[in-house]
Amino acid sequence: MTIEELLEIEAIRKLRVRYSYYLDALDLDALANLFTENATCEFGPYGVWRGRAGIRAKYGQVMAPAIEKGPFQSVHANTNHWVELTGAVTAIGRISLLDLAVADGDKNPLIWVGVYDEAYRKTDGDWLIERSTLNFLWPKRHTTGDFPGSFPAAPD
Repeated sequence: MTIEELLEIEAIRKLRVRYSYYLDALDLDALANLFTENATCEFGPYGVWRGRAGIRAKYGQVMAPAIEKGPFQSVHANTNHWVELTGAVTAIGRISLLDLAVADGDKNPLIWVGVYDEAYRKTDGDWLIERSTLNFLWPKRHTTGDFPGSFPAAPD
């Protein structure tokens, strides 16, 4: 692996850190701008969201209760980010998610445990999320039919 490839992987990891920060900070405009114009999100019980504007609108709906209370009602801890470059401007990633409620100190803070499978595309020099699929593992299991599958996909 080259230094340049390692820098690209680090840029993608930084993209995911920004994703979690903007989501927790409820900066939904900045969050939406991390997606390509034609991105798709597959979020189990929350449905399939398409296009940057549609993704922004759906985050606004889903996050409405948190927006009323203010930022950092929860913390999305992403771990074990495995990134594979698949081309000069494409990559895939798998990320473990621990979603924690931090506003109420008297109850179990764990909301969700899941695994994101993502596709990234470099556009105008910046890595963006092109597809994000969240496989929910706990407390209720909502996964795609092929999860966990082979990651990265086995070569043909």
